[in-house]
Amino acid sequence: MNQFINRRSFLLSASSASALPLISTDVTAAIRRQFKFATYPFRLGIASGDPSADGFVIWTRLAPKPLEGGGMPAELIEVSWEVANDEKMTQIIRKGTTVASPQLAHSVHVELEGLDPDRWYWYRFKAGTEISQVGRARTMPTAEAEPKQLRFAFASCQHYESGYYAAYRHILSQNLDMIIHLGDYIYEGGGAKNKLRRHVGPELMSLDQYRNRYAQYKTDEDLQAAHAAYPWFVTWDDHEFDNNYANAISEQPNVAVTDFLRRRANAYQAYYEHMPLRRRSFPHGPDMRLYQRASFGRLADFFVLDTRQYRTDQPNGDGLKPLVGDVFNPNATILGLKQRKWLQAGLLKSESIWNVIPQQVLMARVDRIPGDKEIFVMDKWSGYDFERQGLMQFLHERRVPNPIVLTGDVHSNFVCDLKLDYDKPDSPTVGAEFVGTSISSGGKGSLKLSYTDGMLAENPFLKFHNAERGYVTCTVTPKEWRSDYEVVADVTKRNSAVKTRASFVVEAGRPGVVQA
Repeated sequence: MNQFINRRSFLLSASSASALPLISTDVTAAIRRQFKFATYPFRLGIASGDPSADGFVIWTRLAPKPLEGGGMPAELIEVSWEVANDEKMTQIIRKGTTVASPQLAHSVHVELEGLDPDRWYWYRFKAGTEISQVGRARTMPTAEAEPKQLRFAFASCQHYESGYYAAYRHILSQNLDMIIHLGDYIYEGGGAKNKLRRHVGPELMSLDQYRNRYAQYKTDEDLQAAHAAYPWFVTWDDHEFDNNYANAISEQPNVAVTDFLRRRANAYQAYYEHMPLRRRSFPHGPDMRLYQRASFGRLADFFVLDTRQYRTDQPNGDGLKPLVGDVFNPNATILGLKQRKWLQAGLLKSESIWNVIPQQVLMARVDRIPGDKEIFVMDKWSGYDFERQGLMQFLHERRVPNPIVLTGDVHSNFVCDLKLDYDKPDSPTVGAEFVGTSISSGGKGSLKLSYTDGMLAENPFLKFHNAERGYVTCTVTPKEWRSDYEVVADVTKRNSAVKTRASFVVEAGRPGVVQA
């Protein structure tokens, strides 16, 4: 099935387009400026994101009844906001009003500009007589600046039913500049019995169902606190919509493209409504651009990717397969042509010491079984080996400085050297990949899996692997990149202890990972 032709037909179909959720922001009705809430409306917290050298986005959603569609009337509600130089909000430097509309679930996205670079600010919202908590956000250094250090955490895969978010509670104690989330912010499955916490509702299909699921996740106090403490960069993986989807193709057989894209439009709109994203990411039906570039002065350039929306179907029927057939198809893509050209152009223009690629799925070609037989996961970059190999050649031939790939998805920790040719052990190393485990997905996790030793022996470029839960903290200087693997003792306990399991270093100008 040609998903691109069918997607185009879907967009041109008047009957299908009329069924898309309304996301117009045209304000023609009366605005309620002194709305009286029966209960506190800021129950989903606040957030900031997409920081630049002169601003950032601040976000909230009015939802006095979070799991009941928000509990708001179908009216336009005025929301005021303030930005201050101090946490007590006594030195207000910016303020204004915006409108929370029912078309966007009464979410608001305020895109701030003209702020001073490389400093912290505080913000809050007010609706009626109700005031939100105070959040903290920061601007990035200017493009010409030469920062001495950057500290951030990256995380992914936070299945609500599988465990608590003790990792986020620990992140609050880390003196960070930002958080990067690499996908699976929510999970789309219906509520299951005998779980630590239970999803509200069935498997997600409608816009209201996706909204309620985001609201349920965002009621978690530790997740809210992490959003309030740091600005976030976000991208999705598959579970924000549907497991292992590829562009307009479902994991399940015989799903009509029009139905699938209608569901994708619902999922994408709910994602935008609940994330601190800029106007450039505003969804258009089943399309929404997430990939973007951000800079932390000349210390690091970030190229945040979307490896779900534009990919061709997983080859060989998905699953664990050898590298044969369509794996080597030059027309197969995990990025899509436009995003790939954008990435390559940005890497060529970069003047930063570190070139960082936050993205979703394992890029290194990891053989999953010991012995002569080789098996790879088709949903990862290995299923698109022609494009993966082309990217490795590009990084090597164009001498892109210090490439670092950040990955989520697999609910395990990996540390890999990225090789030009995995069939040749002495092939040049072109970069490093740090793969972070899940926040909670998969439950308690394990220090060591039964196949870990075999996999390490089978893949000499693989430096570390385990399946504990947690996140990764990165400390970046002009001379060194350090990744600390922070692991949670037990995700079934809200106050679980967290410890550093292992640390790895890359020296600037010397590709290859060394354990610290």
